[in-house]
Order: sequence, then C-alpha cells, then structure tokens
Amino acid sequence: MAVLQSLVFLFLMVSLASTHSQSTQFQNYPAKEPTRRNSRRLSRPLIGHDGKVYTCSEKDLLAFESNGSIAWTMHLNYTCNSDMPPVHGGRRKMYLVADNRVIKINLLNNGTSEPAAEVLLSAEPTKEGQGGIVGLAVSTMSSSVFVNIKNRGLFAYMTRGQLLWSAGPVIDLFGYRQGCRKNSADCFFNSVPVIDECEASIYISNTGGELYSLSIRRPHFKWIQDLSSYDKVFTITPGNNGRLYVTVPVKALLLALDVSSGNVLWEGSIGPLSTADYTPVVDSNGWISIGSLDGFLYTFSPTGVLKKFSRTPVTDSVIQVSPILDCTGFAIYISQTGMEGKISHTVGEYTYVSALKPKSVLLTLYVPATGSIYWSESYPGQFSSFMSQSDLRHFILDERILLAFVAASKTGNPLACRSTRQKLMSSCSQVRPKLVSIYTGNERAILWFLLFESAIMVVIAGLVRFCCIFWSKKKLKGENLGSFLEKRRSLRLKKKAFDRTITELEQKAAVEAMANEEVLEKLGNLLQKREGIERKLSTTYSLGRDGGSSRSKTLLPLYDGKTRSYYLQGGKKESGAVFHTLSDTSTSIESSSGGGEAGWTSCEDKGKAPLEEEESSSDGGFFTRDYKKSPSEPASSSRGFVNPLLGEKEWTGKKLHYEDEVDSEPKIMIGSRSLSLKRRRALSSTN
Repeated sequence: MAVLQSLVFLFLMVSLASTHSQSTQFQNYPAKEPTRRNSRRLSRPLIGHDGKVYTCSEKDLLAFESNGSIAWTMHLNYTCNSDMPPVHGGRRKMYLVADNRVIKINLLNNGTSEPAAEVLLSAEPTKEGQGGIVGLAVSTMSSSVFVNIKNRGLFAYMTRGQLLWSAGPVIDLFGYRQGCRKNSADCFFNSVPVIDECEASIYISNTGGELYSLSIRRPHFKWIQDLSSYDKVFTITPGNNGRLYVTVPVKALLLALDVSSGNVLWEGSIGPLSTADYTPVVDSNGWISIGSLDGFLYTFSPTGVLKKFSRTPVTDSVIQVSPILDCTGFAIYISQTGMEGKISHTVGEYTYVSALKPKSVLLTLYVPATGSIYWSESYPGQFSSFMSQSDLRHFILDERILLAFVAASKTGNPLACRSTRQKLMSSCSQVRPKLVSIYTGNERAILWFLLFESAIMVVIAGLVRFCCIFWSKKKLKGENLGSFLEKRRSLRLKKKAFDRTITELEQKAAVEAMANEEVLEKLGNLLQKREGIERKLSTTYSLGRDGGSSRSKTLLPLYDGKTRSYYLQGGKKESGAVFHTLSDTSTSIESSSGGGEAGWTSCEDKGKAPLEEEESSSDGGFFTRDYKKSPSEPASSSRGFVNPLLGEKEWTGKKLHYEDEVDSEPKIMIGSRSLSLKRRRALSSTN
C-alpha cells in the first residue's frame, strides 16, 4: 500500500461580481455596495432542519434561505470562530463558539423581547495558550453539550448549563495508568469530540495519538486505542452503523474501527488530502466517501470494498472540500475543481500536488452505493447566475459555502427528504450484534469435560453440606475431631451390644413362655440405656445423617397353655402381646344395659402411653371391650385387648379369651413408661 502525503494546501476562492448593485434590507444588517474592501467572509456553514443555511460573519449570525437571501441576522457581542460551524441543539436551538465562549442560540426568541443568545460557558485562555476551546459537540438524545478545553479536559454540560461530569486523558484504574502512557506531561485532548448516537458514545483523541471511547452519560471509558503507529494527528468520523472511521491525512489512510472494542476492522488507501482536518461523510447505506487532490472520490462499502469516482479528467481536477449529505441520506453532493497547470509527482512515500489557478467547478449529486448520478452542473453556469442575484453577492464565497447552498436548495434531488430521526434509524439498523461462539474444540471432549465438571460440583456440594452441618454443632467448637469420632464409634458399638442382649432376652422369654419380673426389669433397663445412646447419637454426636432407628419387634407370643396374661406393646405399627395367667378372682365387669350390647372403656396408666416405640408416639391407652352375655351364652363375661392403632378388628390371636375378673395389676416401669401385667381367668373358648 502506497503511503501518500499532501504538502500543498489549495484554497479556491470564487468571487461574485456584478455590474449593478441591488440593495436588500434585513434586520441589523446595512446594505452596502459590494467592494473588495468591504466584502466579508463566512464561516463554515450549518444546514438546518428547516432548510436554512446558518453561518457566522465576524460578530453576526446569519440565516440564509436556500435561494441565497438573508432570512434574519443576529448580532453577537463576540467574534465567531470561522473554523467551527454552528451545531444543532434540537428544538430550534443551536450552539456556536465565539471568542472562547459557548453561546446558546434560541431561535424561538429571535425577534422577541426575550434574549435569543446567552453565554453557556466561558473559557478564557492563559498566556501559554491553555484553556482555549478546541471543539464542541451536542447530543440531542441526552440533551447534553460536550466541550473540549485545551489542557483541561472534556466537560459535559446539560443544555441549561449545569455541569454533569468531566474527564481527563490520564486514567489510573486498579493501579494501572491508561491514556497518555508514553508522555503524560504534555498530553491533552486535542480533537473535536464526535458523538455516535446509536452507541451513546463520544470519541476524542489526545496529543499522543490515542483514541478514547466514553459513555455519554458518565465519564466511563469503554476502551482506549493507541493509533500512534499510524500518526498522532487524525480526524474521527462516527458511522452510526457499528463502525468508527479514522482518517490519517499524513499517510492518506482511512481506518474502520469496531465501536465495541476499538479494533481495526479494515484500512484503505486514499489520495492526498487538502487539509489536516479533512473529514469524510457516511451515508445511510453505510458507504463512506472522501475526496482527494488527485481528483478522485474514494468511496468504501461497510466491509471495505473500494470504488473510485470522477466526473472530470483527474489530470486537471482536484476535490478540496468534504462532500455534503443530501436530505435523503443516500446521496452526496461533491465539488470537483478544474485547475490550470496541475502537476502531481511522487517522491518516495509522498505525493506532491501543485496548480496555478482554478478554472471551473463541477457540482454533482452522486449515490455511492449504486454509482448513480442524479444531477451535475458546472459553475459558473445557470446556478451561478441565479446566486449572483441573491444576498450572497455581498460575501466572499468558497466551494464549501457554494456546496452548502446547493444541498440546502435540494437541487437535482428526485427523492423525498427524510427527517434526522429516520436517517438515524436507517443507519443504526445496520448494526448487527456479534454472536460470540464458545465452541472452540471437539464436541465429544467438551461433553466429557462438562460431565466431569458436574461430578466435581456434586462432590463439592456434598462436602460443603457436610461441613455446614458438622460445624453447626456448638459443642464441637472446642473439641478435638479425633476424640469426637472415637466417642461416636464407641457409642455405636455399645448400641449394637444392647441390641443383641435385648434380642436374646426376648427370645429367651419366648422359649420359656414365661416373663418373670426379673427378666422384665432387666429388659426395661436395657431399653432405657439403649434409648440414651440413641439420643446422644442423634443430637450431640450426630453427623446429620442419623435417623430414628426402629427397635426390635417384641417376639413374645401368646402363651396358649395357661391363662396368665402379660401385655407388651412395641412400636407404633406393632401389635400388642398379651400373656394370660390363672387367677382365683374375677374382674369387675362393666356391663351395658340391653342384651348383646357392647361398650368401650379406656385403661390408661396415669396418663402415660403403654410402652410406645418412641417418645413422640401417641399416648393412647388400652382399649377393652365389655360384652354382656346373652341368655344363649355361658354365664361368663370377657375382656379383650386391641391394638389402639390398628382398630378393633385386629386382635393378637385368633383365639379370644374371656376373663372374669382382674385379681391384681402389678406394673413394671421401663424407662418413662409403665408395663401393665394382668392376671385373668379364661372363662370361655374361641370365636
């Protein structure tokens, strides 16, 4: 890629002369005979949304109609900066820079008693040149004004004048310096801030060749890109389409950057430029166009495809001023100047262009995306004769002013104009979100890795749960872990020993068919000790996984040889066991009136539950059913025992025993519960 540089700056001055003068009266602007001595120069123009052209001349702000006549003029107390055009402020407002002051213009107050111009910000420069206003930008979306003040930083104001935030070029983030990394002593923002409305970002560069991307709403730096390898002086143009364009005049390069990261997407070589602040224009199709002194218009597609356009022979023509976007947003107005004695030669990496004087100007309405030409006309010509009769004859015109009036008059444009909002929506719709793919390897390997990672997460979750439960025990905070585990192990061994002993005693009682008081007392003591061990294992020495273990079921069956009865009730879901023994006395019978009727009674041992499995078991007592014998039955009464949890139909055996009377009711305490032993006499046989 050839590197080009233009060392010649051409300035085309087209003056309008007339053989007769025509006075035009307008507010605060005297009508004078145009002469070389009193002709005035106009600053860079602004084409308003209303079709007027706004420009400054010394201390006056003028509004021109598209036909060149003056609509109104406003006298300012400060001299306008001719290199900075007025800026749109939204809602019939605009801002301009005059004598290092930012002046707010309210067009609605023009011609009324209310002041139409007010000073928003004043920045008086020092003797060393510090403090001067470098550039101005306005965001209508956020109603903010951004001002770059030399050696002071970037300042954001509300449209009413309140300071929102400020930022400098040097940033210290997490102990690392970002911005002005090569030389922080003489480093400051030196470019005009530009705004990307689609991204809500503002872009600015410093003297070290670094480009900054900031948020509009706060001083948050999105990224900083060092472009000093290209050059330290460049211009910035927002694309409003996901791209940011940087023009490097010295090396005649155009760079396209990604707005989200600042990375260079592509770069293209262009011809030599007329000025160092030359800026391209981006249309609604995403094409960027820039003119060159070699006579070509360079247009690049959003992907970097280059097209060259020239309406006249490039051997004797140049393009000195930036193209202007038409009111549709799809076409551009360009100006090609024919020169006499144009000479172009290359020495090393630089191209030199020289010329004697301009001959004519060719104005063209061109569509970069399709290559269509809607209109073209030479100047002087029909358009020049029309302009010579307007108020513009009092001023010195150049190509920039001439091209602005052509665009404002919509000359040769066959398409319907669109609003700024419509054009912005069209360009912003070209921004495509990036789909970040995390798939970078073999699919099978990724699957196995995810499975392994899931297993590791499960193990870690189990360990965390164990630790949380374990260390939540207050009594373990000051104890040794080894002694705790040893104590727990000994308790579990004792519990197993008690379980074996209890089982042996129950089996022994079942074989002997007789549970004497000594055996029952021993059995009760063992049960009490086992409950104490279980309580310790489930509370003090618990690891969070000790559940209530069910006790051994009572293995004592009914003794069918004699009628002495012992009742032992097991757990909630276990049936009671009844042992019968012979007795000489009979029980008192509670009989109900009426033959064959039965009534329920409850025998409770001092409000306690009869030997339940767990302490939280139900405290229901024994239920007995009393039968009154019918005339056909033997002269005896019976009392049977039922399981209170399983209903009246569940009896201990198939054979029901009818007892006459309870002689004595000895009780044995097992733990906190009582064991009732009743002796009854069998008076009847089976069902």
